[in-house]
Formats: sequence, structure tokens, C-alpha cells
Amino acid sequence: MNILHLSAECYPVAKAGGLGDVVGALPKYQVGLGVQAMVAMPFYDRKFSQSHQFETVYQASSKLGYRSFDFQVLKEQNNTLGFELYLVKIPELLDRPEIYSYPDETEQFVAFQLAVLDWIIATGKKIDVFHCHDHHTGLVPFLIKYSNKYLALAQTPSVFTIHNGEYQGWMGWEKFHYLPEVSAESGGVLEWNNCINPLAAAIKCCWKYTTVSPSYLEEIKHHAHGLEFLFEIEQGKGQGILNGIDVEVWNPATDPMLTHHYQRTNVNEAKAVNKAAVCERFNLDPSKPLFTFIGRLVIEKGADMLVELVREVFLRHQSELNFLILGSGEKAIEMSLEEVQRYLRNFNCFIGYDEALSHQIYGSADFILMPSRVEPCGLNQLYSLRYGTVPIVRSTGGLKDTVIDIGESNGYGIRFDNLDTMEMVHAIDRAMHLYNDSKKLNQVRKRMMELDFSWNKSAAAYIELYNSLK
Repeated sequence: MNILHLSAECYPVAKAGGLGDVVGALPKYQVGLGVQAMVAMPFYDRKFSQSHQFETVYQASSKLGYRSFDFQVLKEQNNTLGFELYLVKIPELLDRPEIYSYPDETEQFVAFQLAVLDWIIATGKKIDVFHCHDHHTGLVPFLIKYSNKYLALAQTPSVFTIHNGEYQGWMGWEKFHYLPEVSAESGGVLEWNNCINPLAAAIKCCWKYTTVSPSYLEEIKHHAHGLEFLFEIEQGKGQGILNGIDVEVWNPATDPMLTHHYQRTNVNEAKAVNKAAVCERFNLDPSKPLFTFIGRLVIEKGADMLVELVREVFLRHQSELNFLILGSGEKAIEMSLEEVQRYLRNFNCFIGYDEALSHQIYGSADFILMPSRVEPCGLNQLYSLRYGTVPIVRSTGGLKDTVIDIGESNGYGIRFDNLDTMEMVHAIDRAMHLYNDSKKLNQVRKRMMELDFSWNKSAAAYIELYNSLK
């Protein structure tokens, strides 16, 4: 079975968030289960593409509306990632360093999808399932169903995975001409709320869609940025499959980014060594518990609550804890955190993205806070469990599916229900109590590190889904 994953991100080629981690790991695990999984993604002028060997397997010209563009499909020669990787390079469109944020982002991803389909049609490459990830690839299920140009692919099943339904790729109807000729009845398929909505089109046209946790599958029927009714009527096509993590990349026993390696038998001693190194770098006190937040500083992640929370927590526990934040996002949130950093002891923040530092913090922190408003799956809590770092999470989406509260039998995390400052303060009070009970903390750490959230189970579930489409 030949599966082609289409995505804007894939770790370590280019990653902005959890999408990159998923697409960098799921195909590798599927290959391990006997499936020929491949990834096609845009070319980015980054370290990976600069340092690896590629061969051109196809080149041609295509049209984006009235504009012609040349493109190349480049294959990574050594299958370094454990699967075949293809990059689509388009001069002056898909040859830049950043993944997102360009003013012509719509043109970038539409051209990417057209180039991939042109390549498949022209070469006759055998694809048994198109597995599309998020709105950047959402037009593919539509095009292979409604465009005469790609009619030869109409019977090829498509699976669409929603990593975050908050982002839908909206575009105005003035850009409809970017698409090749499509059948007359297709306009209503593209439309949602008076614009072209690639995510909505994908849900309508794909054979099956998945969410990255079972709870999120239910939540999007009620909170989906305007698509609630669509998910209600298309629910028969939906399936929630929990994300996993790449346990080869995220392994505290071998992680090259850690100061000191460890496993469950020596987690307490080793985390203390790692904490000392991180605390020295950020002028924190290694004798105190280390709380952290890692992620995008955006409202969706609850990051707008951090300043108020930190102030309230430090009023109660000024000299009893450390708090370290790693992330970037909305400038107002970044600036408010940097302002707090100037006057609050035992608090620090690193504004930006640093993969190595994130590993080091997982390996040294005692607790990680995830106060998300929306969390389709969440990977940070899974990384923290792997590294013996207790997650403090809001009960939503994948956080609810993966974290059992320490108040329950065999619990290993701390959960709270509402995005309320005092409720989060209470959760941190519970964490402080746990930290001061060294025997129980040691039990919880070892229990977390025994859990298996690898991709094995989830990769098998996707393969079972593919087989159901035959």
C-alpha cells in the first residue's frame, strides 16, 4: 500500500508546531509496519534542505490562474527520515526560509497542491491513499473529485487529518481562478460563509477525516470556528485517532540535547543535574521546583493568562518556586512577559523557538503548564510524561484523553476544568504539595515514564483506516 502524506510541515525539515512532529514521525512508524509511506511538502531554504542530497525526479510548468510557474519535485536521496521525502520547489514562491507569514501564502499552498497532483498524473506514480494534513492541503480531495484535469485520480481514496480546526485557509472568490477547470456543481462544495474554505471543502470531499484525539472529534461539533454544522452533518466520516510521539527522538536515555541522560530508575538524580544547568543559564534557583510553559504565546494556548497567573502565584509562593517560559507569538504577550521578567525574581522567559532548549527544559522541569483554550491533541504533555515532568493541564481535547489526575487511581498529572486564574493557582498549589512529598513525586515520575504514547498504536489505527477504504 502506497500512502502519500501531504503537509506544510515535517520535522526536522521544517517545523512550526505539532503538525511538523506528527508528519515527521507517523510515516516512519507506518513504514515499520510494512506500508510504503511517503511525504510531499513544500521546499524551504533551511538547514535540512541545504545539508542533504536531493535528486530531481520531475520538473514541469503549471498554471496558477493566469500565471505560469515552473516547479521541481526533489527526492531526498538517502531516506534519512525513514521514509521517502519529496520537496516541491517553485522559484520565487516555494524557495524561501519561512514556513508561514508571507503575504502570498495562499498562492504558495495552492501552487504546491497543483504541482503535486500534476506530478502524480504525469508520472503515473502509484498512490493508494492521499493523506492530507490541515487546510494547506485541503484542496486536494476537492480537486481529484471535481477537476477534469485530475479525473484519473478520482477513485483514489483521500484521508484528511485536522490538526487544528481553528485555521481553515479562507480565501476570497476572486482567487477561484487559481484552480484548474472544475465541474459546474463544485462551487457550493468550496464555499462556506461566503468564501472559499479549503478545510470545509476537504471535509466535504474526503473519504474519511480524522482528528488528532477522540475528545477533539466531539468538541469540534460545538467549537469549530464556524464549521460546527458541517461537522455535525459529516460526523459519519469522522474518526478520532490520538497522536503519538517519536520515542526515538524523545528519549531521555539517549537525547543528545540533554546535559545528563536518564531513565526511570535514576530520574530524580538526573533531573536535578539537568535542572542545575538550566537554572544557571536563566538565573533561577535549582533548589526550588521548576515550573515551565513551552509553546506558542497565543490566546488559543491560554498564554494571555500567563502574566496574571505568574503575578498571583508569586504573591503566594514568591521564594518557593521558579517559573521559566519558552515560546513566541503575539507581540503583546511577549512584551508583557518581558516586562514581568525585569522585576520578578525566580522568573525568566526566552522569547523565540529553540528546539534544543525545549528538550533541555523537559529534562529539567518538575512541572509543565498547559492552560489551553483549544488543544486538539497536544504533544507537549506527551513529551513531558516521557521525561518525567508532571503536566498541569486544562481538561480539553487531547489533554483530557492523555492526562489522568493524581487524585484518581494510577493518576500522574494535575487537571483543572476552567480557564480561570484562581483555578490555575489552585492547580499549582497542588503541584507544590506534590513536590514537597518526595516519595509520592518519585512514584508519579516513574509511573509517567512507564506509559507508552509512541506512534505504534496510532500508526496501526491509520493503516486499519486506509484498509477500510479499499
